[in-house]
Amino acid sequence: MQVLFKSRDREAVRLRSFARQRIRFVFRRMDWLISTATVSLSDINGPRGGLDKRCQVQVQTPDSTPVVVTSIARDWRGALDLALARAVRSIVRRQQARAVTRRIRERERAWPAQPDGV
Repeated sequence: MQVLFKSRDREAVRLRSFARQRIRFVFRRMDWLISTATVSLSDINGPRGGLDKRCQVQVQTPDSTPVVVTSIARDWRGALDLALARAVRSIVRRQQARAVTRRIRERERAWPAQPDGV
């Protein structure tokens, strides 16, 4: 899994190694499924404070459209953790839906529809 980090904020750049470690830890069980994870950290309204730290996580899987999740928190770590938790839930839901669809297709192949005349 390739981890990319983007930020223009000086404080956020200091968290680069922490963010990479955290991403690898959170996605460790899905490493086989994720090809690229991109984290973008930005400060929405500058040095004023409040809920203004924005974290966007984009996860690319080889066989589907990317999962893009955004969170806003008071600090960088909180925003990162919240975005990663949302991304994991989204990927798990996607995989579960894909598995259900696959089982339905297999069942339809095993039991073809009967013609109307029988």
